[in-house]
Amino acid sequence: MGVNLFNMGYDISLNELKRLTNNKVTMPGNIPPRDVLANGTADDVAKSALDLINSLDDRSRIIMSCGGGMQTDVSTGNIQAFIDTVRKN
Repeated sequence: MGVNLFNMGYDISLNELKRLTNNKVTMPGNIPPRDVLANGTADDVAKSALDLINSLDDRSRIIMSCGGGMQTDVSTGNIQAFIDTVRKN
């Protein structure tokens, strides 16, 4: 299939990774899974997702997600806030 995907943690910039990989690797991320997605409010999640979107120099090869993996205790409201923010932007 030729799949090339890297699931890194949230503590590195997607712009930096895109530069290091010559934008040849698709990356999911990159909001903090525990501190924001699981423990933040819906507003925190929306702000974090919007900040990430606005920080990207190039939106290609990005799968909007949390960095490193989803926590088990994320509320439906926070997931919905994330989805809504990504869809609108």
